[in-house]
Amino acid sequence: MTTAPTTGMKSNRSAIAGATVALVLLTGMNFVNYLDRYILPAVQEQVKGEFRLSDDQIGSLTLWFFVAYVLSSPITGWLGDRFPRKPMIVIAALGISAMNFFTASVHGYLSLNIRHAALGVVEASFGIFAPALLADFYAEDRRNTVLTIFNVAIPVGAALGFLTGGMIGHSHGWRMAFIASAVPGALIALLILFFMKEPQRTGSGQEKAVADKASVLSLLTNKAYLCSILGYAAVTFSLGGISWWMVSFLQRINGFSQDRAGTVMGGITVVCGLGGTVCGGVLAQWWSKKSDKALYLVPALSALLAVPPAVLCFFGPKSMTLPALGVAVFLVFLGTGPVNAATLNAVPANLRASAMAGQLFAIHVFGDAFSPKIIGIVSDHSNLRLGLGVTLITFVLAAIIFFIGAQFAPKLKHTLEAPAVA
Repeated sequence: MTTAPTTGMKSNRSAIAGATVALVLLTGMNFVNYLDRYILPAVQEQVKGEFRLSDDQIGSLTLWFFVAYVLSSPITGWLGDRFPRKPMIVIAALGISAMNFFTASVHGYLSLNIRHAALGVVEASFGIFAPALLADFYAEDRRNTVLTIFNVAIPVGAALGFLTGGMIGHSHGWRMAFIASAVPGALIALLILFFMKEPQRTGSGQEKAVADKASVLSLLTNKAYLCSILGYAAVTFSLGGISWWMVSFLQRINGFSQDRAGTVMGGITVVCGLGGTVCGGVLAQWWSKKSDKALYLVPALSALLAVPPAVLCFFGPKSMTLPALGVAVFLVFLGTGPVNAATLNAVPANLRASAMAGQLFAIHVFGDAFSPKIIGIVSDHSNLRLGLGVTLITFVLAAIIFFIGAQFAPKLKHTLEAPAVA
């Protein structure tokens, strides 16, 4: 008489365990992903000196990375809505490690651009598949918490990128910093291959199993979705530009050495960025029980409140640079978890990978694909303080877009369904 309930309980426990394993492994890989991405800003003064580059040329490195990133996003989004994502995540993770090993053979500006562009393709694949897969493991009212955990890897990975990039680059050369980051990525890829399961795609049952052209195009008229990705794009313009140039700012304006600048930037990013990510997720989770607009209001306040400390950091006295930077980083990262949850909750289950592809396209085309280059151009014609000042405009723009998006926020569904595993 107790067989059916017992079987159901075992199935539920197994599903929860599968979801937890996926969250841990994908968060670990996201950490490696951002560690690699932020090594280059930590060593770019070395790269600039070796290849005799201008600030404009240094900024162009990230441009080609994101050109490849953006061009591959529609393809990876299409694949993610139609085929199992686990094997594609494994291939992407191994690809990230392979590109880092390839850095050993980089001996010119052109080959560095090619390496960076190739890395953009595999990072785009992981960035699309992983959140979409996690969304199928967890119900809507839990996705903010899950994606906050997943995005904790951004400040922690970035911080370690700054730290290891600066320290290893100072003692063993900038190429060795990239090579060292390849090992953990390859190990996590193997763990994903052997231990992570593919979840069944969740939905109402009325949604089409496969995304067709009309369904994908419907995203262009989804106001909640558009405000989410465009607001995030404006934040990413600012955050990407600041992240790319802040280590150089500390060296040029504050007179820090490369390893000290990387260590300080890494420490601020991990403490303040991690604190902001966690606090933003907790705040959005609490607020979402009272208002469906919370996933938009938290990012809006995050961007708006970051402006005053950013002004003080860029244009204030040297003694205030680091405290103001810490406050600004904390406030910017408040919105990282909620905005990703807002994006996924605004679309049906069969469009999640395409929605994430659209988000990645927007945040890089309108965000950090061009901001480092624009800041570099302004810096070449004036100074780095004014170059970084450009990011203040997009912080304000982001807040406006998110406040508008709050008016179109969909109702949140509070469910307790256990995830199914294919």
